[in-house]
Amino acid sequence: MDTSSNSLRSEQQALLGALSHLLEPLAALCLAKGVSVQSAEELLRQSYVKAARHACGAGRSDRLTSRISTMTGLTRREVARIESLEKAQLPATRSAATDLLTQWASQPAYTNGHLRPIRLPRQGAEPSFDALARQVTQDVHPRTLLEEMIRLKLVTHDAATDTVSLLEDTFVPRGNWPEMVGHLGRNVGDHLQAAVTNVLGQGNEHFEQALLADELSSQAIQEARQLIANEWRHLMTSLGPQLQALMDADRAAGRAQDQAVRIGLYSWAHPMFPVPSPVSEESTT
Repeated sequence: MDTSSNSLRSEQQALLGALSHLLEPLAALCLAKGVSVQSAEELLRQSYVKAARHACGAGRSDRLTSRISTMTGLTRREVARIESLEKAQLPATRSAATDLLTQWASQPAYTNGHLRPIRLPRQGAEPSFDALARQVTQDVHPRTLLEEMIRLKLVTHDAATDTVSLLEDTFVPRGNWPEMVGHLGRNVGDHLQAAVTNVLGQGNEHFEQALLADELSSQAIQEARQLIANEWRHLMTSLGPQLQALMDADRAAGRAQDQAVRIGLYSWAHPMFPVPSPVSEESTT
């Protein structure tokens, strides 16, 4: 076996190790909702065919099925079957309610000194709920949008003071499972897409970094969570207006506004993996 074959096999083994780490949480999610391994495998097959078709580009259609079969290891009949299927769509994750929440949490006029969304008068000039609602959409009346957000338990309306308050720092209705899992698919999917593009490309096509801190106590983790939440609020209120300014500049210049960017921050706290004890010379003989 030549050097290039050895190198490819080594890369494949490294990738399979990374895939094991990626698939374990997905398997836990599928098990929690009773999704069988056969259903997950079918989606994997479909994803392989989709990726292979994309990699083939605009090749000859009469040979495309054979090329995809060779690339994926699936039979030509299986490729044809998969290509004939109707593609599943992710649940919608964007609505007037979620757009309003984003604006509320990211605009300085709508946050306090601690970067938290403030209580808003329902009516009146900015900052007010009605003014914010009209920024987000002209298709839904502010009162209708307020009623929907109350139904979703995102906000509360104090009739005595005619003010509206955000119930919690969240952008996804907790009672809406399709929307919650839709956010998971889009957020994690875009993150993974950025990382994969970097790995297969030059390494700097998309910003994708992480900071790891260990040797922390449980108490320190609780304090770290608050620090992370504060940093996210700062990022929201800092980047939100700047991104809006970029959108306004594009619109004024008549540039095609056909691009999107997703910016995220995540944290995952867990016990440190135990460090194996050194192996003594006596035990290796």
